Amino acid sequence: MGNVGIIDFEIIELLYFAYRDFVSDPDAILAKKEFGRAHHRVVHFVNRNPGMTVADLLDTLKITKQSLARVLKQLIDSGYIHQVAGPEDRRQRKLYPTKAGRELALALAEPQSRRIERAFEAAPDTAREAVRAFLQGMRDQEKSGG
Repeated sequence: MGNVGIIDFEIIELLYFAYRDFVSDPDAILAKKEFGRAHHRVVHFVNRNPGMTVADLLDTLKITKQSLARVLKQLIDSGYIHQVAGPEDRRQRKLYPTKAGRELALALAEPQSRRIERAFEAAPDTAREAVRAFLQGMRDQEKSGG
């Protein structure tokens, strides 16, 4: 098991329950469209970075081309993402959210944003920076992406 010192089961459990609840609202919206969390991640990052390439998205999400292909095809076929050949390199594919894609990204983010704001209302003013630093510290630096 390695030498991890004291295992903080309480924080592990709080992270688990926070994540479960954090994704529950978007999961319900996605389920109505027969989409899952992979669709959510793609819509989110394409909406936040319009014009990103497929290669950029693969790097951000740290997934295989094969994993992305099915999800991206469904989002394109459903009218949420638009794919354009790159101006210099026609093989390069740039991704843009459609109007429906932007609306979906916002609909998924709104309940999460409300949940975040509700949590910060009960916390001291310094909590936002502390949480940001904590979450940044939890990330694997070599897998950071985005």
